Amino acid sequence: MIQPPLRKERGFSLPVILPRRSMTFRPLDTADLAGKRALVRVDFNVPVDGGKVADDTRLRAALPTIQYLSKQGAKVVLLAHFDRPKGQVVPEMSLAFVAAPLAELLGAPVAFAGDCVGPAAAEVVNGLADGGVALLENVRFHAGEEKNDPAFAKALAANGDVYVNDAFSAAHRAHASTEGLAKLLPAYPGLSMQRELEALDAALGNPKKPVIGIVGGSKVSTKLDLLNNLVAKLDRLAIGGGMANTFLFAQGHDVGASLCEKDLADTAREIMQKAKAAGCELLLPVDVVVAKKVAPGVETAVRGLGDVEADDLILDAGPESAKRLLAAMDQSVTLIWNGPLGVFEVPPFDKATVSAAEHAASLAKSGKIVAVAGGGDTVAALNHAGVSADFTFVSTAGGAFLEWMEGKTLPGVAALEP
Repeated sequence: MIQPPLRKERGFSLPVILPRRSMTFRPLDTADLAGKRALVRVDFNVPVDGGKVADDTRLRAALPTIQYLSKQGAKVVLLAHFDRPKGQVVPEMSLAFVAAPLAELLGAPVAFAGDCVGPAAAEVVNGLADGGVALLENVRFHAGEEKNDPAFAKALAANGDVYVNDAFSAAHRAHASTEGLAKLLPAYPGLSMQRELEALDAALGNPKKPVIGIVGGSKVSTKLDLLNNLVAKLDRLAIGGGMANTFLFAQGHDVGASLCEKDLADTAREIMQKAKAAGCELLLPVDVVVAKKVAPGVETAVRGLGDVEADDLILDAGPESAKRLLAAMDQSVTLIWNGPLGVFEVPPFDKATVSAAEHAASLAKSGKIVAVAGGGDTVAALNHAGVSADFTFVSTAGGAFLEWMEGKTLPGVAALEP
């Protein structure tokens, strides 16, 4: 477990074998790498603007693993996907444009192969010196990738001696390069992958208690599995965003013209009953911020739950609700967060999210709490609050992070078990 919590600015130290749902992983420092071809699955599905990398965050995330392998004398062979070519060669979705910016970040040449299998790939891989780096073409140019075709996985494996998965963000996919390949070669988590697994294990796998969760977002229907899993594991769970309206409605409160899945009221009540049976305290809004429309600078009001008007839109948790959430954080030592508490993109409906984010960051920075967050909207909300760097760990994995929180087995993670 993490002792003390890993912080992003501290860098990475090679881990011990980490248990997760009875699984173990071989640390990368146990691998014999000198002169070996290391096939490394990375996430280079980067944002693009004008044919150039618009945000190199994912390239930077892969650097520690690439550099470690290179220093150990391995031939580093990178596998990645880009966009959704659906098994066809689509020139606009080639990974060729990534090689130059990656080389600049590494301070070393990066060879590029026009295919990820066959003679074109073999020629480039065989031409690498020990410590050299090559990027192979988009694995999704082949239909066998997303079908997890054993023959395609075998073709990929022909260019490697060991397999390293450093793409947690793709670990929820049972594809040839994320799952099939791991069955054919000695498999290891990369440094970024291992760091993500450590952080998530500290937050949900084997956390220090008491544990508080924050789940927000617009709809209960998109997070049913998540809510059902969390109420069975957490000591406290705060529910915010539009989904909180469904719970308030299920409790008999009028939510006016707010977003509300009224057909899921019974489901919300079942979740509340499950939480009570499990000893998980649910924190729902006790006051709300309303407006007549969603617009910057619009007139707002704070209302008690019995005072919501018919044309009110509930757009944020109220100040008393935020105060109670901050107090609950003070009583916790672990926090896991997915989803904003209000329409944070449109001030002033960001106040509850920002106050909670700032408080969590302060607690994490002072070592009082392990604070782990993830999911696209959550990352954007923490960036909006300017506190991402102070959280113990912020995952950008999206779907993989959510499925992990839901308690589901991730094929790309399970495949790394020896």
